[in-house]
Amino acid sequence: MISKEVLPSLEKISPVGHDQGMSVTGSTLEEHEPAPRPEHRTPASEEPSLKHELVREVLVHGPITRGALARRLGLSAASLTRLSKPLLEDGFLIETAEPGAAGVGRPVRPLDVRVDAQWHIGVKLTGQQAFGVATDLRASVLAEDVIDFEGSSLQDVVEAVNELVERLTHGVGAKQPSALGVSVGGQVRGSHMVARAPFLGWRNVDLGGALERELGLPVVVANDVVALTEAEHWFGLGRGLDDFAVITTGAGVGYGLVLRGRQMITADTGLGLGGHFPLDADGPVCIDGHKGCSTAMLSIPSICRLVADGLGRDVSYEDVLALAGAGDPVALAVIRTAGHALGKMIAAVANLTMVTTVILAGEGIGLVSTAQATIEEALRNDRDPEASAVRILVGDSDFGVWARGAAAVAIQTLVGRIS
Repeated sequence: MISKEVLPSLEKISPVGHDQGMSVTGSTLEEHEPAPRPEHRTPASEEPSLKHELVREVLVHGPITRGALARRLGLSAASLTRLSKPLLEDGFLIETAEPGAAGVGRPVRPLDVRVDAQWHIGVKLTGQQAFGVATDLRASVLAEDVIDFEGSSLQDVVEAVNELVERLTHGVGAKQPSALGVSVGGQVRGSHMVARAPFLGWRNVDLGGALERELGLPVVVANDVVALTEAEHWFGLGRGLDDFAVITTGAGVGYGLVLRGRQMITADTGLGLGGHFPLDADGPVCIDGHKGCSTAMLSIPSICRLVADGLGRDVSYEDVLALAGAGDPVALAVIRTAGHALGKMIAAVANLTMVTTVILAGEGIGLVSTAQATIEEALRNDRDPEASAVRILVGDSDFGVWARGAAAVAIQTLVGRIS
């Protein structure tokens, strides 16, 4: 049986300043360094891809010393200097002073990105709104805005996004952004084509192409959970971790997985398969007729409907959380049942993928603070007593995390364009 001491409590951690260079063994945190790549000579034909990797490493792990960067990339000091020199001259990379290094031998000058060198916009689309953020190079939010659109045609959405970009550009007070990222709930092909978006009623819509023609900006379109997972991996709670899973709750339930430093993306990504994972044979029925699936147990609409049925009046999700926090028996019962289901889903993800870090994200994770004990108990009951402890990280629950994810994939396009 896993004790409370071995099973870490749920953690509310801000991405900014969080020490990502940690792994969990039982309840002990241990610093770890990834295995360096074998050093090799760098042919000229390989330099563009190595420069991409260099920028990625500094974005994700910086400030980082040249020695550590060379080990991670498997480069000699001379090769690293040759690759980094033009990026330093362009002002994209900068040298920083390591705290405490002054006056002790040769000063250490770690490399970092100049976060204000460029800025990007991320937009999350729902069936009725475009929510946008402007961010710096590490996806820190500089400004945000939201626009409603009445219709769901491609033209309606393009006009809304265009207005949103104009507002955010004015709000930042800078020249046009370097790139635009857009995320949707559904399947995306080739970073432009929305193959399927149920909330918008779309199939095979070239959203990226239409936006590029309208805005004159590089545009990347991504599934919303994929984009959010990338943001957590590069800039958030998963920064520095090679293996973790993400579970999102909100209008639906989503699931992302990172293994060996790369997100797992297949032809079925965007179908929302994690949204119908069975959790309770006696649970409520979702809109697709699945009894006790993750959507029926954990989505905001389902939770609100269950509480409204019990109280005999409509309630918002904020109402549900406030009522549960105040001890209302109906709301508390629904939230605890949802917490039990969430604990079972976390256990299933950890059992099947063998990851030991699970990040909870999305606007529906507010239930965690009320149902923490129930979540931990359900997770413990569905894990082998000798299995490694599962570390659960809880991020922000505001809707802006989705738009920040879209900005993150826009930033990633920058890395691919550096030559």
